[in-house]
Amino acid sequence: MSTTKPSLYDFTQKELTALVKPSFRAKQIYGWLYHQYTENFDEMKNIPKAMKEELTQKYCINPMKIVKKEESSDGTIKYLFELQDGKTVETVWLKMKDEKYDEDGTLIQEARYTICVSTQVGCKVGCAFCLTAKGGFTRDLTAGEIVAQVVNLKRDNNHKHNRKINIVYMGMGEPLDNLDNLAQAIEIFKEEEGLAISAKRQTVSTSGLSNKIDQLGKMDLGVHIAISLHAVDDALRSELIPMNKAHNINSIIEAVKRFPIDTRKRVMFEYLVIKNKNDDLGSAKKLVKLLTGIKAKVNLIYFNPYPGTPYERPSREDMVNFQEYLINHGLLSTIRDSKGIDISAACGQLKEKNQDEIKGDF
Repeated sequence: MSTTKPSLYDFTQKELTALVKPSFRAKQIYGWLYHQYTENFDEMKNIPKAMKEELTQKYCINPMKIVKKEESSDGTIKYLFELQDGKTVETVWLKMKDEKYDEDGTLIQEARYTICVSTQVGCKVGCAFCLTAKGGFTRDLTAGEIVAQVVNLKRDNNHKHNRKINIVYMGMGEPLDNLDNLAQAIEIFKEEEGLAISAKRQTVSTSGLSNKIDQLGKMDLGVHIAISLHAVDDALRSELIPMNKAHNINSIIEAVKRFPIDTRKRVMFEYLVIKNKNDDLGSAKKLVKLLTGIKAKVNLIYFNPYPGTPYERPSREDMVNFQEYLINHGLLSTIRDSKGIDISAACGQLKEKNQDEIKGDF
């Protein structure tokens, strides 16, 4: 295994400018990194040889490599990455909308994509329904490792740097448990000379670290927030998410009320629906009451079973009945269409399947 080096993806343009002199070189390098998606210093044709040699000694560009990917019939692609230390994480390329053509066959709307990004190797939260939790927690991802996931997927899918894309921090790990590196990655994505992914296109999903929700709010990064709620009473939520004992539902709701949001937007509440656990109309009624006074949207998600889980996928009928109750009582609600159900859909499943196959050094 080669020595681990910091990645150039770790730096904002301002930080890179402080490292590279003269300063205009930083802008040139940023262009190679985020517009050309280069992975090799030798490809930076307008950078002096001596500078490239110095950068090569101190830094790497891409801190990860694709070791496995599975593509679904719906266009979803799940990637497994190996990091410099041999650890692995997953990232998902989600096709949200298809291309649109007019009667003459002219493209009038490009396909729209979202990238689901991981923030940790493993996770500390330990959700009972999550396969990632089974492997425990190993370490936080660096800002560069978070950024590299997006660059790698854009490169692999020939997605030009100036094409719009959304980012959801909903992959492996609890994003707010790695808040400093998360915030750095958010700022790097926003760089106009880089990928220029605005904050309004970035959504941080948290299992409910109420104190960290407050910290993120005070940073005023402009991102959206999504709360993985999954239950309407503390007893069930503590079964599903053990850390609920320290960050109960009430503390989360109060933190959300303090979080700065665009007045035109809503706070997303993710509600993983599990058969015979939280799919009844009694739960729907409690959910309406719980979210009273919050400009909220509830995203109902089918539980995706994986080998060994005690939980089951709810019926379509129960999902629709749940959604209709919410809507009829004034709460905006959608049912998330399952993506990648014919591949390793559950987060952590591709890693689990391939953990004995991934070998080799950087």
